[in-house]
Amino acid sequence: MGPTAVDKHTPKRRPNRRASEETERIWKAFLSNKGLNASKTRDDVVAVFLDTTTHIDLQSLHEAVRRRHPGIGFATVYRTMKLLEDAGLAHARRFGDAKETLYEVAAGRSHHDHLICENCGKIVEFVSPEVERLQDGIAAKHGFELNRHRHELYGRCAECKA
Repeated sequence: MGPTAVDKHTPKRRPNRRASEETERIWKAFLSNKGLNASKTRDDVVAVFLDTTTHIDLQSLHEAVRRRHPGIGFATVYRTMKLLEDAGLAHARRFGDAKETLYEVAAGRSHHDHLICENCGKIVEFVSPEVERLQDGIAAKHGFELNRHRHELYGRCAECKA
């Protein structure tokens, strides 16, 4: 079976109700374990982020949250994203030599890898069981037990090649 891909312009499936409830449970338990209280401001950041379907930078997330909560500060968005990352609900990604960090929703999503266009910045997510099997075989051959990995391929997308 070949790789499947979803680019940043293709809507991804929204998490189902059960996944959303599980995400909320994880988030509330994380806050409780950290001794933090829920807040409307923080909840707005979380809701907007979890509703994103693309990789998003902090500035863009801040602008999106401000449409819902005009007075929110950038520092609140930054701190909330760090908490979401610590809770395992967000992945921070820095592709190539990029200076800015992009965030993607981790909750309710399976592992995937990335194709990144070095010309326009387009990011295509893909899943390839064949690549996963090859990685597992290489690790086993060298006596490694894999815990995680990040696979990024760089080049030019079809639009930029044309």
